[in-house]
Amino acid sequence: MTPVQVILVSVGAYVGTAVLGAATGRKAWATSLVYTLALCVSAVILATAVLQLLGAANGAPASEMSLPLGLPWLGSHLRLDALSAFFLSVVGLGGLLASLYGLGYGYHEQAPQRVLPFFPAFLAGMNLVILAADAFTFLISWEFMSLASWALVMAHHHEAANRRAGYIYIVMASFGTLTLLLAFGLLAGADGNYAFAAIRSAEHTPLIAGSVLVLLLLGAGSKAGLVPLHVWLPLAHPAAPSHVSALMSGVMTKVAIYGFVRVVFDLLGQPTPWQGILVLVIGGATASLGILHALMERDLKRLLAYSTIENIGIIFVSLGLTLAFAANGMSGPAALAFTAALFHVLNHSFFKSLLFFGAGAVLSATGERDMEKLGGLIHRMPVTSFAFLVGSVAISALPPFNGFASEWLAFQAILQSPDLPQWGLKIIVPAIGGLLALSAALAATCFVKAFGVTFLGRPRTAIASVAAEVDRFSLAAMLVLAALCLLAGILPGLVMDSLAPVALALVGDRLPEQAGIGWLSIVPITETHSSYNGLLVFLFIAFSASVSAFLVHRLGSRALRRAPAWDCGFPEPSPMTQYSAAGFAQPIRRVFGTLVFRARERVDMPAPGELRPARLTVTMRDLIWDWLYAPLTGVVGYAAEKLNHLQFLTIRRYLSLVFVALILLLLVVALWT
Repeated sequence: MTPVQVILVSVGAYVGTAVLGAATGRKAWATSLVYTLALCVSAVILATAVLQLLGAANGAPASEMSLPLGLPWLGSHLRLDALSAFFLSVVGLGGLLASLYGLGYGYHEQAPQRVLPFFPAFLAGMNLVILAADAFTFLISWEFMSLASWALVMAHHHEAANRRAGYIYIVMASFGTLTLLLAFGLLAGADGNYAFAAIRSAEHTPLIAGSVLVLLLLGAGSKAGLVPLHVWLPLAHPAAPSHVSALMSGVMTKVAIYGFVRVVFDLLGQPTPWQGILVLVIGGATASLGILHALMERDLKRLLAYSTIENIGIIFVSLGLTLAFAANGMSGPAALAFTAALFHVLNHSFFKSLLFFGAGAVLSATGERDMEKLGGLIHRMPVTSFAFLVGSVAISALPPFNGFASEWLAFQAILQSPDLPQWGLKIIVPAIGGLLALSAALAATCFVKAFGVTFLGRPRTAIASVAAEVDRFSLAAMLVLAALCLLAGILPGLVMDSLAPVALALVGDRLPEQAGIGWLSIVPITETHSSYNGLLVFLFIAFSASVSAFLVHRLGSRALRRAPAWDCGFPEPSPMTQYSAAGFAQPIRRVFGTLVFRARERVDMPAPGELRPARLTVTMRDLIWDWLYAPLTGVVGYAAEKLNHLQFLTIRRYLSLVFVALILLLLVVALWT
């Protein structure tokens, strides 16, 4: 079979597994069966996609096929090229490790029959979106992916917060599908040829191209979590089971990025500078606002969800740079920025999946997501703590882990901006670079808080004091991802070389080959500009840490001494005296809170002699929700109330309404043609 046929058969196996899960969901052995089958199918997809990507580097052609389904005059077209092979690798690896994690985590699920049918269906939908080579198949698969993920978000629908999250998610998903439908309608034109091959070869006017870009930012951007379309993400991702949260945050958002990249870089034609400016500004705003919201959170899974928004912003900043460079014929810097974007897509799928798995392990062991009720878990869950620490360092873009390598490439692309001819880009790109630097610093602060408050110190509650390590399947999935974070960080050149055929196909250039550079260094431009060696950095850190530990134990006292922590002279055994998540974020809230969150602090200080405790009350607002979505909700409610009168019309008025609507539609068609 051809590679695309293997993937298609695997998608069919996912669907069969979903049916099996629906039929046996209440059986005790159903969890093991469904996740084992999903793991095996994901492994096949991962192997096929990786082989296709490596073959593309050697000049292997794309694998294509057509099916007599879909639109009568079009059918369904499927295609596996370098771009789709890369994103299928991300989906395949994410599905494999989420299935492995689910083999243990799934037994903690209170209602497995609500999860098991939709988990493989969700994987099937994501794979079909990436395989699609015509608009109809793409949109059907996109909607299938959205509905399956919505069902997983609603798995714990007995909680009111989850029902609200599911409602907002399905509304935003429907809005995104509508905008994508309009975008493909503009691309297909009056002829209505929805095949990607026909769209790719057609000429598109600047007005059509600009309109399609805006619609894609609304459609794919809403699924990815771009500001201001992000409001569903911090609600829906934490509501789902933790291994599904990892898929939604680490993988599904990348499928949305795939849709944006496929249309903008493959189907739309030559970009213009203003397109790069638009994407850059939105990406920079998304990165900075996402990490600021994450810093304010005390719910561990909501913190991770907001952090996803920040990383999506980083990816779109790199894509905006790619558009800006490509619009000016600067193929080398465009390839650098595009490689940085794809590299960060892969890296984010690694460390965000790892962190959600870690949050799920904490939830399984303690039943808590509130960091203020955790603490001291490093002594009771050492493996989970180690894996979460690796993910925290990686997402903070600290060497030698993978997050540093991709963000370093993005900054190298930003440093090429002085060669851009437009003054607007010369000014905007360094400003966005400053926002990215600020976001990176805030991300490190955020995950010092997340790891420190959750795993260090003393237990803040009784349940945290008796927590125990999770099952071996969950630990294996976390440790594999931790190892991948390290390998991608110390061997980034191998990843960059594997991305070369994707960059060559879409931006017309690639980075210099990195595999032959000594000591596994990477030189994205030339040695006179910059270079980085993750392996040497790792060896230096390991050597320095080992020597320091040896000297401390050799020269210091070998006696084990235990003493209470310094308490400033006020002995108080309560763990409430520790630094809290809110206290950790207070300086950042004082700096940015008034502008970004409209934060208000109210101190209730008892008078001298009163025995009641003092209280600090902090209120924060989501300004985007207040200014955009709340008024829009009111307008929709008002319109629905007014339109409700239509159901009480007479037959004569109904016929008149249909006649007027028909005339208006005919006028639209006449003007369109």
